[in-house]
Amino acid sequence: MTDEDSAASAKPATLKGTESRSPGRLAWTRFKRDRTGVISAFVVIFFFVAGICAPLIAKVYGKDPYTTYGQNDPSLLNDFSYPAGPNGGMSGDFWFGIDPQLGRDVFTFLLYAIRNSLLISAATTLLVAFFGVVIGLTAGYLGGKTDYFVGRIIDILLAFPQTLFFIGFWPVMLTILVSPDEATPTWLIVVSLITVMTAFGWAPIARLLRGEVLALREREFVEAAKVTGASPARIIFKELLPNLWTPILIQATLALPAYVTIEAGLAFLGVGLSDPTPDWGVMVQNASKFYQGDITYMLFPGVTMVIFVVAFNLLGDSVRDALDPKAGR
Repeated sequence: MTDEDSAASAKPATLKGTESRSPGRLAWTRFKRDRTGVISAFVVIFFFVAGICAPLIAKVYGKDPYTTYGQNDPSLLNDFSYPAGPNGGMSGDFWFGIDPQLGRDVFTFLLYAIRNSLLISAATTLLVAFFGVVIGLTAGYLGGKTDYFVGRIIDILLAFPQTLFFIGFWPVMLTILVSPDEATPTWLIVVSLITVMTAFGWAPIARLLRGEVLALREREFVEAAKVTGASPARIIFKELLPNLWTPILIQATLALPAYVTIEAGLAFLGVGLSDPTPDWGVMVQNASKFYQGDITYMLFPGVTMVIFVVAFNLLGDSVRDALDPKAGR
Protein backbone atom coordinates (compact mmCIF):
# COMPACT_ATOMS: atom_id res chain seq x y z
CA MET A 1 0.00 0.00 0.00
CA THR A 2 1.42 3.38 -1.03
CA ASP A 3 1.58 6.51 1.13
CA GLU A 4 -1.25 8.05 -0.93
CA ASP A 5 -3.48 5.01 -0.27
CA SER A 6 -2.73 5.21 3.46
CA ALA A 7 -3.57 8.92 3.56
CA ALA A 8 -6.78 8.32 1.64
CA SER A 9 -7.87 5.54 4.00
CA ALA A 10 -7.09 7.65 7.08
CA LYS A 11 -8.84 10.78 5.81
CA PRO A 12 -12.48 9.56 6.19
CA ALA A 13 -11.86 8.38 9.76
CA THR A 14 -10.36 11.73 10.69
CA LEU A 15 -13.24 13.66 9.18
CA LYS A 16 -15.77 11.39 10.80
CA GLY A 17 -14.23 11.89 14.24
CA THR A 18 -14.14 15.65 13.75
CA GLU A 19 -17.74 15.88 12.59
CA SER A 20 -19.02 13.94 15.60
CA ARG A 21 -17.46 16.35 18.09
CA SER A 22 -19.91 19.22 18.46
CA PRO A 23 -19.04 22.31 20.56
CA GLY A 24 -21.13 20.93 23.41
CA ARG A 25 -19.33 17.60 23.29
CA LEU A 26 -15.95 19.33 23.22
CA ALA A 27 -16.92 21.43 26.25
CA TRP A 28 -18.10 18.31 28.09
CA THR A 29 -14.81 16.55 27.27
CA ARG A 30 -12.80 19.50 28.60
CA PHE A 31 -14.94 19.61 31.74
CA LYS A 32 -14.47 15.89 32.45
CA ARG A 33 -10.72 16.37 32.32
CA ASP A 34 -10.91 19.05 35.03
CA ARG A 35 -10.66 17.06 38.27
CA THR A 36 -11.50 20.10 40.39
CA GLY A 37 -14.63 20.78 38.39
CA VAL A 38 -15.83 17.17 38.57
CA ILE A 39 -15.31 16.96 42.34
CA SER A 40 -17.05 20.32 42.80
CA ALA A 41 -19.97 19.11 40.68
CA PHE A 42 -20.40 16.04 42.90
CA VAL A 43 -20.30 18.22 46.03
CA VAL A 44 -22.91 20.59 44.61
CA ILE A 45 -25.14 17.71 43.51
CA PHE A 46 -24.81 16.17 46.98
CA PHE A 47 -26.06 19.38 48.60
CA PHE A 48 -29.02 19.70 46.24
CA VAL A 49 -29.98 16.04 46.72
CA ALA A 50 -29.70 16.42 50.52
CA GLY A 51 -31.92 19.50 50.39
CA ILE A 52 -34.54 17.97 48.12
CA CYS A 53 -34.64 14.73 50.12
CA ALA A 54 -34.59 16.47 53.53
CA PRO A 55 -38.11 15.28 54.54
CA LEU A 56 -37.31 11.68 53.54
CA ILE A 57 -33.95 11.71 55.32
CA ALA A 58 -35.55 13.20 58.43
CA LYS A 59 -38.25 10.53 58.39
CA VAL A 60 -35.70 7.72 58.15
CA TYR A 61 -33.54 9.42 60.80
CA GLY A 62 -36.54 9.67 63.12
CA LYS A 63 -36.24 13.34 64.06
CA ASP A 64 -37.58 16.67 62.82
CA PRO A 65 -36.24 20.25 63.02
CA TYR A 66 -39.11 21.69 65.03
CA THR A 67 -39.46 19.41 68.05
CA THR A 68 -37.79 20.80 71.19
CA TYR A 69 -36.19 17.59 72.40
CA GLY A 70 -34.29 19.39 75.15
CA GLN A 71 -37.52 20.74 76.62
CA ASN A 72 -39.22 17.35 76.42
CA ASP A 73 -36.26 15.55 78.01
CA PRO A 74 -34.51 17.76 80.63
CA SER A 75 -31.59 15.33 80.85
CA LEU A 76 -30.40 16.51 77.41
CA LEU A 77 -29.61 20.02 78.71
CA ASN A 78 -27.60 21.12 81.74
CA ASP A 79 -28.47 23.83 84.25
CA PHE A 80 -27.25 26.52 81.86
CA SER A 81 -29.46 25.21 79.02
CA TYR A 82 -26.44 23.94 77.08
CA PRO A 83 -26.28 20.35 75.75
CA ALA A 84 -25.38 18.04 78.63
CA GLY A 85 -23.30 15.71 76.45
CA PRO A 86 -19.91 16.58 74.93
CA ASN A 87 -19.51 18.26 71.52
CA GLY A 88 -22.91 19.88 71.55
CA GLY A 89 -24.70 16.71 72.68
CA MET A 90 -23.57 14.59 69.71
CA SER A 91 -24.60 10.97 70.13
CA GLY A 92 -26.14 8.05 68.30
CA ASP A 93 -29.57 9.65 68.74
CA PHE A 94 -28.46 13.15 67.74
CA TRP A 95 -25.74 12.89 65.11
CA PHE A 96 -24.90 16.62 65.04
CA GLY A 97 -26.03 17.30 68.60
CA ILE A 98 -28.79 19.62 69.77
CA ASP A 99 -29.02 23.39 69.95
CA PRO A 100 -28.82 25.26 73.29
CA GLN A 101 -31.96 26.29 75.22
CA LEU A 102 -34.55 24.48 73.05
CA GLY A 103 -32.63 21.30 72.29
CA ARG A 104 -33.71 20.92 68.67
CA ASP A 105 -31.95 18.36 66.51
CA VAL A 106 -29.15 20.11 64.59
CA PHE A 107 -28.88 17.49 61.84
CA THR A 108 -32.47 17.79 60.60
CA PHE A 109 -32.47 21.55 61.17
CA LEU A 110 -29.40 21.78 58.94
CA LEU A 111 -30.98 19.62 56.24
CA TYR A 112 -34.06 21.85 56.08
CA ALA A 113 -31.83 24.94 56.25
CA ILE A 114 -29.95 23.74 53.16
CA ARG A 115 -33.26 23.06 51.44
CA ASN A 116 -34.72 26.51 52.16
CA SER A 117 -31.54 28.44 51.39
CA LEU A 118 -30.94 26.65 48.09
CA LEU A 119 -34.61 27.03 47.11
CA ILE A 120 -34.49 30.79 47.57
CA SER A 121 -31.06 31.16 45.94
CA ALA A 122 -31.85 28.92 42.95
CA ALA A 123 -35.21 30.62 42.30
CA THR A 124 -33.58 34.05 42.51
CA THR A 125 -30.78 32.99 40.16
CA LEU A 126 -33.23 31.66 37.55
CA LEU A 127 -35.35 34.81 37.67
CA VAL A 128 -32.32 37.11 37.60
CA ALA A 129 -30.93 35.24 34.59
CA PHE A 130 -34.30 35.34 32.80
CA PHE A 131 -34.91 39.06 33.26
CA GLY A 132 -31.26 39.87 32.62
CA VAL A 133 -31.32 37.96 29.33
CA VAL A 134 -34.62 39.47 28.16
CA ILE A 135 -33.72 43.05 29.07
CA GLY A 136 -30.13 42.81 27.87
CA LEU A 137 -31.13 41.29 24.51
CA THR A 138 -33.89 43.83 24.00
CA ALA A 139 -31.74 46.84 24.82
CA GLY A 140 -28.76 45.66 22.77
CA TYR A 141 -30.75 44.70 19.69
CA LEU A 142 -33.12 47.68 19.53
CA GLY A 143 -30.51 50.26 20.50
CA GLY A 144 -31.37 53.96 20.29
CA LYS A 145 -33.60 55.42 22.99
CA THR A 146 -34.48 51.99 24.36
CA ASP A 147 -30.84 51.16 24.90
CA TYR A 148 -30.19 54.57 26.48
CA PHE A 149 -33.17 54.26 28.85
CA VAL A 150 -32.31 50.70 29.92
CA GLY A 151 -28.66 51.61 30.29
CA ARG A 152 -29.48 54.43 32.72
CA ILE A 153 -31.68 52.09 34.81
CA ILE A 154 -28.84 49.57 34.94
CA ASP A 155 -26.39 52.28 36.02
CA ILE A 156 -28.75 53.38 38.81
CA LEU A 157 -29.26 49.81 40.08
CA LEU A 158 -25.53 49.08 40.03
CA ALA A 159 -24.89 52.25 42.02
CA PHE A 160 -27.10 51.11 44.91
CA PRO A 161 -25.53 49.27 47.86
CA GLN A 162 -27.75 46.22 47.44
CA THR A 163 -27.46 44.73 50.93
CA LEU A 164 -28.40 48.01 52.63
CA PHE A 165 -31.26 48.47 50.20
CA PHE A 166 -32.53 44.94 50.92
CA ILE A 167 -32.51 45.70 54.63
CA GLY A 168 -34.35 48.98 54.13
CA PHE A 169 -36.81 48.04 51.39
CA TRP A 170 -37.88 44.53 52.36
CA PRO A 171 -39.66 45.45 55.65
CA VAL A 172 -41.48 48.25 53.82
CA MET A 173 -42.69 45.77 51.23
CA LEU A 174 -43.99 43.39 53.92
CA THR A 175 -45.76 46.26 55.71
CA ILE A 176 -47.62 47.02 52.49
CA LEU A 177 -48.64 43.39 52.00
CA VAL A 178 -49.44 42.39 55.60
CA SER A 179 -51.07 44.33 58.41
CA PRO A 180 -48.66 45.05 61.32
CA ASP A 181 -50.90 43.19 63.78
CA GLU A 182 -50.88 39.98 61.69
CA ALA A 183 -48.22 37.32 61.47
CA THR A 184 -46.43 37.20 58.13
CA PRO A 185 -46.76 33.78 56.43
CA THR A 186 -43.50 32.04 55.65
CA TRP A 187 -44.40 31.63 51.98
CA LEU A 188 -44.93 35.38 51.68
CA ILE A 189 -41.54 36.04 53.27
CA VAL A 190 -39.90 33.71 50.76
CA VAL A 191 -41.74 35.19 47.76
CA SER A 192 -41.06 38.78 48.80
CA LEU A 193 -37.39 38.02 49.47
CA ILE A 194 -36.98 36.43 46.03
CA THR A 195 -38.82 39.38 44.45
CA VAL A 196 -36.63 42.01 46.09
CA MET A 197 -33.37 40.21 45.29
CA THR A 198 -34.49 39.69 41.69
CA ALA A 199 -35.54 43.33 41.27
CA PHE A 200 -32.06 44.53 42.18
CA GLY A 201 -30.05 41.60 40.82
CA TRP A 202 -30.73 41.42 37.07
CA ALA A 203 -28.67 44.48 36.14
CA PRO A 204 -25.16 42.87 35.94
CA ILE A 205 -26.29 40.10 33.57
CA ALA A 206 -28.33 42.55 31.48
CA ARG A 207 -25.36 44.89 31.17
CA LEU A 208 -23.05 42.08 30.09
CA LEU A 209 -25.47 40.71 27.48
CA ARG A 210 -26.30 44.20 26.21
CA GLY A 211 -22.62 44.68 25.35
CA GLU A 212 -22.42 41.26 23.72
CA VAL A 213 -25.50 41.93 21.57
CA LEU A 214 -24.21 45.37 20.51
CA ALA A 215 -21.14 43.60 19.13
CA LEU A 216 -23.02 40.65 17.59
CA ARG A 217 -25.73 42.63 15.82
CA GLU A 218 -23.14 44.09 13.44
CA ARG A 219 -21.80 40.67 12.46
CA GLU A 220 -22.27 39.27 8.98
CA PHE A 221 -24.63 36.44 9.94
CA VAL A 222 -27.05 38.92 11.55
CA GLU A 223 -26.93 41.22 8.53
CA ALA A 224 -27.53 38.22 6.29
CA ALA A 225 -30.59 37.25 8.34
CA LYS A 226 -31.96 40.78 8.00
CA VAL A 227 -31.46 40.73 4.23
CA THR A 228 -33.42 37.48 3.94
CA GLY A 229 -36.33 39.15 5.72
CA ALA A 230 -36.05 37.38 9.08
CA SER A 231 -38.19 38.87 11.84
CA PRO A 232 -36.54 40.44 14.93
CA ALA A 233 -37.78 37.53 17.05
CA ARG A 234 -36.15 35.01 14.70
CA ILE A 235 -32.89 36.97 14.67
CA ILE A 236 -32.84 37.14 18.48
CA PHE A 237 -33.71 33.48 19.12
CA LYS A 238 -31.97 31.86 16.13
CA GLU A 239 -28.95 34.07 15.57
CA LEU A 240 -28.10 35.98 18.76
CA LEU A 241 -29.20 33.78 21.66
CA PRO A 242 -27.24 30.65 20.60
CA ASN A 243 -24.06 32.77 20.71
CA LEU A 244 -24.83 33.99 24.24
CA TRP A 245 -25.31 30.70 26.11
CA THR A 246 -21.70 30.68 27.31
CA PRO A 247 -21.82 34.03 29.18
CA ILE A 248 -25.32 33.26 30.44
CA LEU A 249 -24.28 29.91 31.96
CA ILE A 250 -21.10 31.37 33.40
CA GLN A 251 -22.92 34.29 35.04
CA ALA A 252 -25.63 31.97 36.43
CA THR A 253 -23.12 29.55 37.97
CA LEU A 254 -21.28 32.43 39.60
CA ALA A 255 -24.48 34.18 40.76
CA LEU A 256 -26.04 31.29 42.71
CA PRO A 257 -23.36 31.03 45.44
CA ALA A 258 -23.46 34.82 45.75
CA TYR A 259 -27.20 34.68 46.45
CA VAL A 260 -26.63 31.90 48.98
CA THR A 261 -24.35 34.17 50.99
CA ILE A 262 -26.64 37.20 50.49
CA GLU A 263 -29.70 35.29 51.69
CA ALA A 264 -27.84 33.86 54.69
CA GLY A 265 -26.45 37.30 55.52
CA LEU A 266 -29.90 38.87 55.38
CA ALA A 267 -31.32 36.16 57.64
CA PHE A 268 -28.44 36.71 60.06
CA LEU A 269 -29.30 40.43 60.14
CA GLY A 270 -32.98 39.69 60.77
CA VAL A 271 -34.19 40.29 57.19
CA GLY A 272 -35.82 37.29 55.53
CA LEU A 273 -36.44 33.94 57.19
CA SER A 274 -36.40 33.88 60.97
CA ASP A 275 -36.47 31.31 63.74
CA PRO A 276 -38.03 28.70 63.91
CA THR A 277 -37.85 28.39 60.10
CA PRO A 278 -34.64 26.50 59.23
CA ASP A 279 -32.09 28.53 57.30
CA TRP A 280 -28.32 28.79 57.11
CA GLY A 281 -28.41 32.41 58.26
CA VAL A 282 -30.83 31.61 61.08
CA MET A 283 -28.52 28.87 62.37
CA VAL A 284 -25.50 31.18 62.31
CA GLN A 285 -27.51 33.91 64.01
CA ASN A 286 -28.61 31.56 66.80
CA ALA A 287 -25.13 30.09 67.12
CA SER A 288 -23.58 33.56 67.54
CA LYS A 289 -25.37 33.81 70.88
CA PHE A 290 -23.88 30.61 72.27
CA TYR A 291 -20.53 30.03 70.54
CA GLN A 292 -18.55 31.03 73.65
CA GLY A 293 -20.11 28.16 75.57
CA ASP A 294 -20.11 25.62 72.74
CA ILE A 295 -18.83 26.27 69.23
CA THR A 296 -20.30 23.03 67.83
CA TYR A 297 -23.61 24.63 66.88
CA MET A 298 -21.73 27.29 64.88
CA LEU A 299 -19.47 24.71 63.25
CA PHE A 300 -21.99 22.77 61.19
CA PRO A 301 -23.84 25.61 59.41
CA GLY A 302 -20.64 27.58 58.93
CA VAL A 303 -18.58 24.73 57.49
CA THR A 304 -21.34 23.39 55.23
CA MET A 305 -22.09 26.83 53.80
CA VAL A 306 -18.41 27.49 53.13
CA ILE A 307 -18.03 24.08 51.45
CA PHE A 308 -21.04 24.69 49.20
CA VAL A 309 -20.05 28.23 48.20
CA VAL A 310 -16.44 27.27 47.47
CA ALA A 311 -17.52 24.16 45.51
CA PHE A 312 -20.01 26.13 43.42
CA ASN A 313 -17.49 28.88 42.71
CA LEU A 314 -14.95 26.27 41.59
CA LEU A 315 -17.67 24.65 39.47
CA GLY A 316 -18.40 28.02 37.87
CA ASP A 317 -14.71 28.47 37.05
CA SER A 318 -14.57 24.98 35.52
CA VAL A 319 -17.69 25.60 33.44
CA ARG A 320 -16.19 28.87 32.19
CA ASP A 321 -12.93 27.16 31.23
CA ALA A 322 -14.79 24.32 29.49
CA LEU A 323 -17.04 26.61 27.47
CA ASP A 324 -14.37 29.22 26.75
CA PRO A 325 -10.96 27.51 26.78
CA LYS A 326 -9.21 30.62 25.41
CA ALA A 327 -10.03 32.56 28.58
CA GLY A 328 -7.26 32.02 31.12
CA ARG A 329 -7.89 31.57 34.80
